[in-house]
Amino acid sequence: MKYKNILFGVIALLFFGAIGCDTNIVDQNNLSSESGAVLSNEFSMDQMATAAETNSIIDGEYLLLFKGNKIPKGFSDDIEDKGGNIIYQHDSGFAYVSGLTSSQAEEMRARKDISELTANASFSLNLPNDAELSSEEAVASSTQNPAGSFFYARQWHYPAIDADQAWAAGYLGSEDVTFAILDGGIDYTNLDLSGLVDLSRSISFVPTDDALVDIYFPGRNYITDLQYHGTHVAATVASNGIIGAGTTSKTTLTGIKVCDVFGDCNFGAIFSGLLFASETGVDVANMSLGGGFLKAGNGNFVGFINSLMNTVRRAGVTVVVSAGNSAADLDKDGNIYNAFCDSPNVICVSATGPIASQSVNGPFTDVDAPAVYSNFGRSSIDVAAPGGNTGAPVWATCTQTSLVVPVCQTGNFIVGLSGTSMASPHVSGLAALIISQGTNNPGQVKSAILQSADDLGQNGTDKFYGKGRINVAKALGL
Repeated sequence: MKYKNILFGVIALLFFGAIGCDTNIVDQNNLSSESGAVLSNEFSMDQMATAAETNSIIDGEYLLLFKGNKIPKGFSDDIEDKGGNIIYQHDSGFAYVSGLTSSQAEEMRARKDISELTANASFSLNLPNDAELSSEEAVASSTQNPAGSFFYARQWHYPAIDADQAWAAGYLGSEDVTFAILDGGIDYTNLDLSGLVDLSRSISFVPTDDALVDIYFPGRNYITDLQYHGTHVAATVASNGIIGAGTTSKTTLTGIKVCDVFGDCNFGAIFSGLLFASETGVDVANMSLGGGFLKAGNGNFVGFINSLMNTVRRAGVTVVVSAGNSAADLDKDGNIYNAFCDSPNVICVSATGPIASQSVNGPFTDVDAPAVYSNFGRSSIDVAAPGGNTGAPVWATCTQTSLVVPVCQTGNFIVGLSGTSMASPHVSGLAALIISQGTNNPGQVKSAILQSADDLGQNGTDKFYGKGRINVAKALGL
């Protein structure tokens, strides 16, 4: 059975071009399969490596840090007088502005109260190398048992980390623990996510996507996922367990849209999203995204990132990030700053997965094998988690508002993706379970995850596994 991509690409290109937004349209939906469909036209590994290390300056947008961690009086009036607009500002002294000319930015750079000013830049989301769409539609039936979800038989990734043992012991998470999913949005009405997403603490920093939501899904919240990536990540963190299981079942989610339907993200949106999360009581922020840039000549920007990450940590937010899908040795990255594994106070996650399976439901061979695409390196990788491999992807529900996989609009489908983006939310889910037991300091949460991991590869810190592959049951003392 073959599905074709929705024919909106030309319209979207004209629309985005009219408002001056650079776009990268990738045909991701040449869908055909025997037992499911394969999205065969995604980025190759070389293309992903190039995309992750190539940033595009966004005209007129700038990021500022003020000395003394304080926005001065009259700043908003100054920006308005210049014809600009404040997209977001935070009382830590951060501001994200648009509508300035380069000469106006240089004038501001000369101000004595500004410690850093840099142009905003975009990068491409590290999309999975391939994906599978199940040709079966889930039968909707409520369950309080994650292992009883319709597609659980193919979700090898939860037994691999002993999450099923934790569920059986009653560790399903707490609604008092809140996640921020910094990604391309969430399908918050999906069967697996309905009731779990707090829209009052959700926000979109992607106005181009907002316009498409108004066109295709009028009345929907702007965090609506028009792609598939964000919903897959969110449902891996927490799920109602109807279509597929999630690492937790009762955790509260917030959607912070920082990437558009084409997989373009930008630093201004990400930084604003992190700070927004920190001031709205979020406990864990999952960032299944990242890019790289040269350190040489960008020392101030590195300092900019590190300062913001420290602010987020002081607010009590545990930040979990994906290592990237370029099969790169991060110990030998030389002059490249890997955002965000090189940032302070984060948990950087590599990917594991089976090398073979006899069927879509297994049995699966060597589920802890390092994923062929995963970045690695002792200096960067903290811990490993299931991300999918040559033998099977990670499965989670598909957004029913996807313009990229339009068949998902027609029913309760599940999509299989492979990437470190899929590994990171397993760790985020474990962080939430640990926090629900009373450990909420980010440093202590990280230590609990690393110390309870199954030590694989070389003893101690391994270049692929870091401190090991996470073990949910062990981390909870089971």
